[in-house]
Amino acid sequence: MNISKFVTPEIIFGHQSLGQIGESVLRLGGSKVFLVTDEGVMKAGWAQKATEILEASGLATEVFFSLTTNPKDFEVEQGLEKYLRSGCDAIVAVGGGSPTDVAKAVAVLATNGGKIRDYEGINRITHPLPPMIIAPSTAGAGSEVSQFTIIVDSARKLKMSIISRSLIPDIAIVDPELLQTKDPLLTAATGLDALTHGIESFVSLASTPLTDIHALKAIELISRNLRNTVAGSASKLANADMAMASMLAGMAFSNAILGATHAMTHQVDGLIDLHHGETNASILPHVMEFNLSACPQRFSQIARAMGEQTAGLDEMEAAALSISAVRSLIRDIGLEKGLAQIGMRQEDIGALSENALKDACLVTNPRRASKADIEQIYRNAL
Repeated sequence: MNISKFVTPEIIFGHQSLGQIGESVLRLGGSKVFLVTDEGVMKAGWAQKATEILEASGLATEVFFSLTTNPKDFEVEQGLEKYLRSGCDAIVAVGGGSPTDVAKAVAVLATNGGKIRDYEGINRITHPLPPMIIAPSTAGAGSEVSQFTIIVDSARKLKMSIISRSLIPDIAIVDPELLQTKDPLLTAATGLDALTHGIESFVSLASTPLTDIHALKAIELISRNLRNTVAGSASKLANADMAMASMLAGMAFSNAILGATHAMTHQVDGLIDLHHGETNASILPHVMEFNLSACPQRFSQIARAMGEQTAGLDEMEAAALSISAVRSLIRDIGLEKGLAQIGMRQEDIGALSENALKDACLVTNPRRASKADIEQIYRNAL
């Protein structure tokens, strides 16, 4: 049997678990907290609530929220400057993937120095990071449990994948109540991002039985609950299921890595500042079609997890149902758009494909992809 490892942070899950944030910082030895969030979370009141909980625990706070949907390297540098001036000794992120990515990147530079581009790739972080706690407000990125941070290189106009065991937070606090304030588009985009994590990690060359069980459960929960949460008719239980699904998908991809969808969307996201989940929606079905022949048995399992009836079908027929199920879900949640509709041009394909070949996520894609293959997938997705 092959040796594999599976790493996660300490996880606190459940309604009103945000109330554990102060006690968690104290357990990690923090005395002043650098709280990373964004304007949407500020307007929703969750950053204020977190600050009140921290201060009630005797902890001083410094808030940083100057960041965008796809966080940039210069935003990380602004955050680092404020962190170093503040005298903080612990980092907390409250929000979706963007605050979490910036919090992790600031933590890297605070103790390792240099520029965030120096850490692009795998295992380039050498010094321990400050204590770090993540409380997600979206059911999508799964960053609260992952060893990833994704930052836009503003000069090259692409997303850098930074992957290291050091980036796994000390504690993840997953409170489904924070999902109540998301609008339908954000709910759709984050949910589709989580679905993509589940699918890509399940077919990844680095998947293991430990990642498979989390990936398939995430796919099942998202397929069952995302339509209702986008429509605004979700119960508390459905929101909890989506929070669980996002976390499980994060645990799966953190350990199994991803595939061509993310290698390609990272490039588009660096060029066009849309939510990552919207870009995934445009590309995921086309990558699934490309990968289908490499692992049809895996795709047939995905189809069943999404509720498709595969009895009596041969393996390829059953596998193909996973693609139609994904397309149907994308259509139902309002994300059925080609890349041209979101601003990508035919003339962008060459450079984006060249950059995608260098993305770490492509290494674990189940089917080897050449530049010509990636170019064709981009053309199909236009």
